[in-house]
Amino acid sequence: MAKILVIDDEAPILNLMGKSCRMQGHQVSEVLTGRDGIIALDADTPDLMIVDLKLGDMDGLDVIRYGNEHHPSVQVIMVTGNGTIESAVEAMRLGAFDYLTKPFELADLQKTVELALQARRGASAAGMTGFQPSTIAQPAVAMIGDSPKVREIQKIIEKIANSNSPVLLEGEFGSGKQMVARSLHNASSRANGPFKVLQCSALPEDLLEAELFGSPGSKAETLFARAAGGTVLLEEIHVLPMRLQSKLEAFLEEVASRRAMGELPAKMDFRFVASSAKPLQDCVESGSFREDLYYKISVIPIEVPPLRSRPEDICLLAEHFLKRHAERTSTSVPEIDKYAKRLLESYNWPGNVGELQNAMERACAFAEGGRIRPIDLPPKVAQKVEITDEDEKTTHHLPIGVGLSDFVRKQEKLFIRETLKYNGGSREKTASMLGVSIATLYRKMGLKLEKDKMMSN
Repeated sequence: MAKILVIDDEAPILNLMGKSCRMQGHQVSEVLTGRDGIIALDADTPDLMIVDLKLGDMDGLDVIRYGNEHHPSVQVIMVTGNGTIESAVEAMRLGAFDYLTKPFELADLQKTVELALQARRGASAAGMTGFQPSTIAQPAVAMIGDSPKVREIQKIIEKIANSNSPVLLEGEFGSGKQMVARSLHNASSRANGPFKVLQCSALPEDLLEAELFGSPGSKAETLFARAAGGTVLLEEIHVLPMRLQSKLEAFLEEVASRRAMGELPAKMDFRFVASSAKPLQDCVESGSFREDLYYKISVIPIEVPPLRSRPEDICLLAEHFLKRHAERTSTSVPEIDKYAKRLLESYNWPGNVGELQNAMERACAFAEGGRIRPIDLPPKVAQKVEITDEDEKTTHHLPIGVGLSDFVRKQEKLFIRETLKYNGGSREKTASMLGVSIATLYRKMGLKLEKDKMMSN
């Protein structure tokens, strides 16, 4: 559950957006004016702010500017019935996650809300607190973990920190690619410069083009110009439209040529980093990504491993999130008991680092006596129990919350499959060994048996 502040001067729309967010399980505050919005921001800093561009008493962009200056960790979605490319780009420049034009579908709002909250959690996991002016040094951020894979990435970062070569980060959603990019930036001589992030899937094509390359008649600086002296991270570059891929390839080629000739303008002096949740080589082979751009941005490729492949880092990350939560809420840091740690380390974490952070926030809400126990973890994390068979000297993991018939059926299929392997795939031998008819064997395997075989049994 997240805290969301909605600001809109039209009461019916305000109530509708608030109701939509509550349906997603979030805690929502609704205000009708920009001034009340600023008061609400100061009184109880939310996780996300949804603000109308045109408010009765002030410009929504001014509210975003105030939030960016005083509450940089707050994620922002702007909505308006008077949308223009210029206002959208300005909102993005001020740190807005996305931009919705009225009228919009509630499903689109709900999807954008979840994506914005996911992005906020990812930034938090990376140690980011939102946009900071380039004149202020960023705090050092390093990857959290002591697994061999994390140590390998840390060594790569040390070697390439001060290189200008493009870096491509590949890995599953939520695996920590932004954290790696931030670590690379902070380890480099560009650490005091800006660190600009743009999610390619967050904007429609025209706004994405304007943000990257400018728009006719607009004097607004592009993302690359605003990142001068620092680092640019393009997230989810695999979804970049083919037309913009061509423009990006040409632009990066110009940057590389000017740098090689020693004629690079200050506004083009940035380190380029891209990330992708899909292997770009596969996208090249399928024709959805330009081969020339792929080779240009993958000079230094880094594979960011999923959380499940480095279980030794899970508890370190969990404790990091608990400390951050305690700092944010001015509470003591709870302890994770050994049984809860065992469950954390054995869970598969399909949502990777972001899912772990959510689990820790939930655990803090349910924990009692300064201790996190298995019951405080999300059901899907705590849904199995480890037991030891003293006779066989083996350990088994059994699911909790699964119906007995479902469990027995799955175990039956597993046992039949292993017996089939033992008998070289012979179903007749397997049926005989298990003491069942061939028809029963087929039924339990979920297969159809030819009528003549059925008759013979």
